[in-house]
Amino acid sequence: MTVDTMSAAPKTVAAKRRSGGGFGRYVLWRALLIIPTVFILVTMVFILMRTIGDPITASIGGKLPPDEIAKRIAEAGYDRPILLQYFEYIGQIFTGNFGTTISDHRPVTEVLLTFGSATLELAFYTLIVAFVVGIPLGMLAAYYRDRGPDAVLRIFAIFTYATPVFFSGLLMKLIFGVWLGWLPTTGRASIATELKIQLMPNPSGFYLVDAIRLGSLEAVGDVLMHAILPALTLGLMTAGVFLRLVRTNMIGTLGQEYVDSGRSRGVSEYRLVTKHAYRPALIPIITVIGMQIALLLAGAVLTETTFEWKGLGFQLAHYLSARDFIAVQGIVALLAVIVALSNFVVDILAALIDPRVRY
Repeated sequence: MTVDTMSAAPKTVAAKRRSGGGFGRYVLWRALLIIPTVFILVTMVFILMRTIGDPITASIGGKLPPDEIAKRIAEAGYDRPILLQYFEYIGQIFTGNFGTTISDHRPVTEVLLTFGSATLELAFYTLIVAFVVGIPLGMLAAYYRDRGPDAVLRIFAIFTYATPVFFSGLLMKLIFGVWLGWLPTTGRASIATELKIQLMPNPSGFYLVDAIRLGSLEAVGDVLMHAILPALTLGLMTAGVFLRLVRTNMIGTLGQEYVDSGRSRGVSEYRLVTKHAYRPALIPIITVIGMQIALLLAGAVLTETTFEWKGLGFQLAHYLSARDFIAVQGIVALLAVIVALSNFVVDILAALIDPRVRY
């Protein structure tokens, strides 16, 4: 091999990287990782649920005679070896069958479809609050680094992140719902709006979408008013994380040479902050969104229970209190899939923004 050929090889590799030649392999690899991730999470849930015994005894033990309980255990197949139950459960999941709830005898798939849209809608509102509050305040804190506004905003970020969701939710209900009477404190909509949505043909389950389909500004306003307190409760917690991330990264980018060069050319401070330093600081935000979605789903259990927002978190709390672990398994499995898919989408977005992440 000649010297020219050897020197051309690294250039060829670099050219392929610059052209995004590894992007397809990166997407394929990340997609394949979804399968073992979901598999491990589902397996862990199955094992943890079985450590307390069979679901029949856990759910209705003490409510029926022992012989009746034993009969139901045999009918459900929970007297068989645990390994056989596990492989049967995995096989059912691959066919879309998550079993039937013990407490109310509903297919778990029906529960997921009925209440999953409410949780996704709440997550959508929450992310809007987190972005609208966290990113501008993070930029402001970076610009006023180590000065009064920065100190106040850092305290705000710590406070919002450290405050338990159920406490902040009850506090907001007390202030804005009871004392001031500005906002509704329970449900996803008023009874009248819910009836209109339920009676419409093929409702989507997303109340805002269905209210828009009704063509009623009153219904849209009613849905949004009911969403404000739950979204603020969960969104401010995430906004605190975004605020600190944006502040830290913008402080770094504001000290870069290209920012100093722009300042020397007379570029305004507003443009330096919002254009030049803002975009590089967003990359870490994109990379942590996947983790934040997992935290949002965890926080949704307490938020939905506090505001009686009937989503998966609300139902999960209900089935846990009823010790209906068949339903719990199905809900947690779906949440695991949502988290895995969210992280996959975030990884792809991060690779599109910054090609270095895939090498």
